[in-house]
Amino acid sequence: MLRTQPSLSTWSQERTMKWLVVLGLVAFSECIVKIPLRRVNTMRKILSEKNMLNNFLKERAYRLSQISFRGSNLTHPLRNIRDLVYVGRITIGTPPQEFQVVFDTGSSDLWVPSDFCTSPACSTHVRFRHLQSSTFRPTNKTFRITYGSGRMKGVVAHDTVRIGDLVSTDQPFGLSTAEYGFKDMPFDGVLGLNYPNISSSGAIPIFDKLKNQGAISEPVFAFYFSKDKREGSVVMFGGVDHRYYKGELKWVPLIQAGGWIVHMDRISFERKVIACSGGCEALVDTGAPLIDGPKPLVDNIQKLIGATPRGSKYYVSCSAVSTLPSIIFTINSINYRLPARAYILKDSRGHYYAAFKESKLSPSTETWILGDVFL
Repeated sequence: MLRTQPSLSTWSQERTMKWLVVLGLVAFSECIVKIPLRRVNTMRKILSEKNMLNNFLKERAYRLSQISFRGSNLTHPLRNIRDLVYVGRITIGTPPQEFQVVFDTGSSDLWVPSDFCTSPACSTHVRFRHLQSSTFRPTNKTFRITYGSGRMKGVVAHDTVRIGDLVSTDQPFGLSTAEYGFKDMPFDGVLGLNYPNISSSGAIPIFDKLKNQGAISEPVFAFYFSKDKREGSVVMFGGVDHRYYKGELKWVPLIQAGGWIVHMDRISFERKVIACSGGCEALVDTGAPLIDGPKPLVDNIQKLIGATPRGSKYYVSCSAVSTLPSIIFTINSINYRLPARAYILKDSRGHYYAAFKESKLSPSTETWILGDVFL
């Protein structure tokens, strides 16, 4: 979910530099059931097993030797909703109140609806009952956020937030007082995982607070998104579970510290460059469902795959899933093939449409948003 201002992806965080990792995956047929959290290997152990640790420490700005290993490494289940939205459970308050949230690398704030929000969107979601929490602490600070899919305004408060067994006490978070565009969304709120500097509320993001208090052993989080399965997706904190991928870690440097934005070399189709011909920027956004780009380039892609407009979507024939070639995204000189079965989606009526959309951004340089369809 971009704040305006199947693959596994790993985000590593250091004070001076951040790196994004994209890995090849192996799909698993089993689901995570009964046990909501699972221990995962530290990145140091994974690299040691592959005899990659020495070269990794030498070549990368992400220095594992400087990291505390006191905390836990945890895997938290997410629910896949039509391959478009992946939501997970958190609790806030004492006793805990449960919420379904999007773990979003496109924003930095955690917020849920308040019990004094009167917007229609709030009435269809779980609202935080602040009077029922003994650890709640209010403030007078207000804030606003505009996303690609809607907007909200609210107030900052403090309380205990839990993600599985991870606990952040006196965590600042937002309580919405008004919401627009979220009425039919299958989640109550948003948990931002982007840099602190883009926080609209000025609050420290929960991942950074957990890292600072030593609750996680490594400043790393990762996602595994299943396809066509409601269960099986996870977000990992403090390490990477090797069961969710195969191959080697592929590190991608960020353009600059301050956001999950990488340099993309090009986008190709049938051996021809169709976008990003001179290189461009790509936002890696777990809160965005589709792949967003500049209108002329998106229109050209729709034309190349034979998609025709109908309402707000571009539809293709049912045979397109099995006949269309892959679209290749080249990032850091590595080709990531997006097959038709990934970039062609099925709507609620069983019709197929393309997962490319005109971006609402108007940057000075060509910019793409790589959402869940890509991830």
